[in-house]
Amino acid sequence: MILENNYGKIINHKKIIEIMQKYHLKTIIRRKKKRRRIADIASDGTLYQNVLNRNFEQQKPNSAYCTDISYLQYQRNNTAYLSALKDIASGEIIAYTLSQTLELDFVIKMIKTAVELTPPACLDKLILHSDRGGHYRSLVYQKLLKKYGITQSMSEPGNCLDNAPIESFFGHLKDDIDYKKCKTFEELEDMVKNYVYNYNNNRYQWNKNKMTPVQYKQYLLAA
Repeated sequence: MILENNYGKIINHKKIIEIMQKYHLKTIIRRKKKRRRIADIASDGTLYQNVLNRNFEQQKPNSAYCTDISYLQYQRNNTAYLSALKDIASGEIIAYTLSQTLELDFVIKMIKTAVELTPPACLDKLILHSDRGGHYRSLVYQKLLKKYGITQSMSEPGNCLDNAPIESFFGHLKDDIDYKKCKTFEELEDMVKNYVYNYNNNRYQWNKNKMTPVQYKQYLLAA
């Protein structure tokens, strides 16, 4: 896809495999990682049904988002927490926040940023899907979604496949960047910022008509 889009060279994937074998080039194979449980916070809200129900074939941007939190461990056993929100239709990361703690504030900040970047007319038709973590069961979080008319959706218990699009993003991020070498939180912030920008604007995706998420979003809006 990079050869075709950036250099105008259309080469069959079998030829690429042949060249890789000739020069002993190997790609990274993603391995299944053990899912870590995010520590609970005060979850005084309610549980919601799985409204999204794995309907990942969305054709309209800003109609269904998914979100989750992932651990990023960097030098000297320091841990940061990445909260990200993805548009299921385009694959674009709409908003994200990186935090040194698991306090609710960094998730709320991400939601407010996403609301600012989403067309107001889309908010009351928007589905926001997550797992059943304490952040998403908190009354503050749920009241915020209701304030903007956003429909909340939750995965079934213990089923990460219900939230596969955002899980896929986290998997690619952890494979593509060497975040463990970061010496400071600020260095990690810069690395994540650059990755999200490149993911949205430069990373072609086979199932998105070989377009980047931003390109595919414009393609869907123009359709």
